[in-house]
Amino acid sequence: MSVIKKIFELAEGKKNLRFMEVCGTHTVSIFRAGIRQILPPNIELVSGPGCPVCVTDDEFIDKSIAYAKKSDVIIATFGDMLKVPGSQENLAEVQAEGANIKIIYSPLDCLKIAAENPDKKIIFLAVGFETTAPTAAATILAAKNSGVKNLFFLSAQKLVPPALKMLLNDPAVKVDGFLLPGHVAVVTGTKIFNFLSSDYTIPSVATGFEAEEILLAILNLLKQIDENSAEVANEYKSVVKPEGNISAQKILSQVYETVDVNWRGLGEIKNSGLKVREEFSDFDIEKILPVEVEKISKKTACRCGEVLRGIISPPECPLFGKNCQPLHAVGPCMVSVEGVCAAWFKYKLAQK
Repeated sequence: MSVIKKIFELAEGKKNLRFMEVCGTHTVSIFRAGIRQILPPNIELVSGPGCPVCVTDDEFIDKSIAYAKKSDVIIATFGDMLKVPGSQENLAEVQAEGANIKIIYSPLDCLKIAAENPDKKIIFLAVGFETTAPTAAATILAAKNSGVKNLFFLSAQKLVPPALKMLLNDPAVKVDGFLLPGHVAVVTGTKIFNFLSSDYTIPSVATGFEAEEILLAILNLLKQIDENSAEVANEYKSVVKPEGNISAQKILSQVYETVDVNWRGLGEIKNSGLKVREEFSDFDIEKILPVEVEKISKKTACRCGEVLRGIISPPECPLFGKNCQPLHAVGPCMVSVEGVCAAWFKYKLAQK
C-alpha cells in the first residue's frame, strides 16, 4: 500500500489537523514536490520559524550596517543576509554606497580573508541555527590556535527547541504535530526534543528532505494521533541519532553560552541564542568595538511574525505579492530562498 493511500486512510474521519514544519528547507521541499496538493483536505501544513535569516531582528541588521560603514572593516556574510531589512536600510544598500562586504560560503572562509587583509577588521555575521553554529565555533577555535588577531564575530545564532516551547505556550498557535528539522537534529539529536511529548503531548518526527521522507513523517504523525500517543520519532535514521553529533555539541559548548535573544516577529525567547564565552571574547566584536544603534519602531503592514508562528499563511498578508516580492521585499520572510513567503511566492506562481 502506498504511503499516500495510508495517509488518506488514517486521516479519514479525523478533525482538521495542522502539522508544522520547522525548517525552511522542508518548506521549499514540500512546495517543490507538490505535497500540499496531494494531502487529504483535513491535513494542513504550516511553516514555523525555521529560516534563520527571517528571524534575525532589526537591531542586528542595524549593528551590521554600522560596522560595515567603518573604513577599516570588511563584513563577511552569507548572501541571503544582504537584503534583510533593518530599521532604515539593508546591507545591499550600504554595499552599493561603498561598504566592503564579502559573500562567503563557510565561516572558515574568513580565515583566508583575515590573512589577506591584515590591516582590516574582518567581521563575520554569525547567523544560523544549530546546523551552522558548530562551524562558526570551529572557526573561532582555528583562529585562536593560529593566532589570528583581526577576525571577529557578530553573533545572532539561535536555538530551535526554545522557539518551539514559545510557540506551544502561545494560545494563538494551533499545532497538532511537528516535522522536526533534519539538519538541526543531526547536531542536537532527537533527545533534546523529548519535551514535546513529555511536557506538551505533541507528536513530532525528525525527517529528511526528500518527498518520500516527508510523507513518511506525516504518516508517522497520523499514526501517533490515531493511537492517542505522542513521541519524538525519527524518520531520518541514516544521519540522525538520539544523542546527535557529540563532537559538534562539545565545540558549541566550549565556545558559546546560551542567552536570551530577540527573534524578529516572535519577541524575546529565553535561552534561545548563542553568545561567545568570555574566554573567547577577543573574537566578540561587541566586546572589542561596541556600537550603539538607535532603536526605531517601524510601522508596517507586514505580518511576517504571524506567518512565522503559523497563525496565517503568506497570502493572508496584505503586502504579499503586491508591495512585497522577492526583488523588493518588505519583510524578511520574502528575502531568503528558504523564507516562507518567498517559497509561497515562487511555487504558487509556478503551480498556477
